[in-house]
Amino acid sequence: MATIAAAPPYTEAKPIPSTTGVWSWLTTVDHKRIGALYLITGLIFFVVGGLEAAILRAQLATPNGKLISAEMYNQLFTMHGTTMIFLAVMPLSAAFFNFLIPLQIGARDVAFPRLNAFSYWIYLLGGIFITLPIFWSMAPNGGWFGYAPLSTKAYSPQHNMDFWVIGLQILGISSLAAGFNFITTIINMRAPGMTLMRMPIFTWMSFVVQFLVVLAFPVITVALVFLQFDRFFGTNFYTIAKGADPLLWQHLFWVFGHPEVYILILPAFGLVSEVLPTFSRKPLFGYPVMVYSGILIGFLGFGVWAHHMFSVGMGPIADAVFSLTTMLIAIPTGVKIFNWMATMWGGQIQFTVAMKFAIALVGMFTVGGISGVMHSSPPADLQQTDTYFVVAHFHYVLFGGSVFGLFAGMYYYFPKITGRFLSEKLGNWHFWISFVGMNLTFFPMHFSGLLGMPRRIYQYDAGQGFDLFNAMSTGGTLILMIGTLFGLINVWSSWRSGRMASSNPWGAATLEWTIPSPPPDYNFAELPQVKSRYPLWNMKGGEKLVHETTYEEEKGRHIPTSQELGIIMPNPSIWPLVTAFGLIVMFGGLLFMDASVPTAVAVMLAGTALWIGSLYNWLLTPLEDHH
Repeated sequence: MATIAAAPPYTEAKPIPSTTGVWSWLTTVDHKRIGALYLITGLIFFVVGGLEAAILRAQLATPNGKLISAEMYNQLFTMHGTTMIFLAVMPLSAAFFNFLIPLQIGARDVAFPRLNAFSYWIYLLGGIFITLPIFWSMAPNGGWFGYAPLSTKAYSPQHNMDFWVIGLQILGISSLAAGFNFITTIINMRAPGMTLMRMPIFTWMSFVVQFLVVLAFPVITVALVFLQFDRFFGTNFYTIAKGADPLLWQHLFWVFGHPEVYILILPAFGLVSEVLPTFSRKPLFGYPVMVYSGILIGFLGFGVWAHHMFSVGMGPIADAVFSLTTMLIAIPTGVKIFNWMATMWGGQIQFTVAMKFAIALVGMFTVGGISGVMHSSPPADLQQTDTYFVVAHFHYVLFGGSVFGLFAGMYYYFPKITGRFLSEKLGNWHFWISFVGMNLTFFPMHFSGLLGMPRRIYQYDAGQGFDLFNAMSTGGTLILMIGTLFGLINVWSSWRSGRMASSNPWGAATLEWTIPSPPPDYNFAELPQVKSRYPLWNMKGGEKLVHETTYEEEKGRHIPTSQELGIIMPNPSIWPLVTAFGLIVMFGGLLFMDASVPTAVAVMLAGTALWIGSLYNWLLTPLEDHH
């Protein structure tokens, strides 16, 4: 059981906070509004990445396609991977981090509200910086993995990869700022009684992810700094003729790159672990094992990076070690699959759209996981590496896994975020069309890959056995786009005029469902006293007493403001945005190095002055009103 402070009575829920207008969004430090900004921006970049993929698939629909040139193909596949990983899936996960973590642990905001706003603005500006060059055919063109020395000046003399190198460093600042913020929030700001083993699984998986972020991103930052110095200042970190190690970039990149897979998938695991118990009307099976398996995934994730490098000739000992660790990491991942199945077993399952996406994750991620275990064998990996089999594998993990999990979370938490339901009718269209399109797009790639179709080729000759499978994948992409369109229409229409939701429309069990939908700026009128893992489910003799009310029962009541309750909340501030803009200008000055060194220095100094000045004002402006 748990004792929870009663939620204040409140008036009709509104999807737009009481403080409206563009300026209020530019200056907000409210974690919930920042979460909404991440959600909207991430969905926009998701559409951009999907359009890039659609052009790639149209080029490959038939043999010897002539829709785009080889150079444009290189730019599009580089930007598709970069956009989906760094600008769509990670930020959509961050939307849930921002909105849910303080609510689930009983806090009023994150530990550093302005740093939270800064992390969003640096992400938005960095995303624009790395995306816009494609309109001038200057987008990054060296793959989302940027293998050096192919990404050095000798092989990529234009500014294409400069945008990628600088852009990823900017995005890394955003991720690191958020990571330290959420670690501090979870450790220091839990409500009384909210022990670590009472935290919801989503918060636990988010906690693990933040440690992965702060440990993995510095590694790729080192790799990017080396590449930046090679490109702009003539150093030789990756110049093989000058004695550089040809595998240095690969090791640095994949020490980051494989934990990055779990940075992308663990938030989806956490969301699904919230959805399945609610719609099975059962507590999550094996909660402690689910927590420890998530921690073990994070730990082992740093010991498997070189299974991406079985083809480079590391030798039998290294191959054997990384083969073994890759097999081992399948164990805690498999534990989660079986625990989710056990949670549903014998439950009173409600097949809502959120539940369907969650169940689909379990199935689709299992397919991707099995093909991943196949790659733990070096001989098998040597046959499959750099073929479309690998493309099929990681899309089942990241689309069937991460994206479907994020969609499950979106349908589940949309009533809490906006005060309105997403349409179940449109949602079912979204789910079924996306499910069919996803499998039709990516499953045939297993077969084209096993037949030897290489990745990253923009044309192929007829008669090699690839034709049918590529036509199926392109058709599946069209279906997938239609399904995504239904989802976007659903979000747009429901945000404006969807059916109103009560504080706990699903009969869920965790703290975020004890407060109004959408929550007030202060979240909790009184900080809750937590005495249970499932505060809203009182377990008496095995019977679940679920607190459920309707919107009609709740509307028409007054919700006090933070001023009426005497709760001091952080003040809005424009300085996080200005500070982020100063950093962009400072980094962007490097682009002028080839044309004019004095111009580059002037731009960098101007950006530095703006950054230091805005940071000075940020630090001197009081965070809160005088108590």
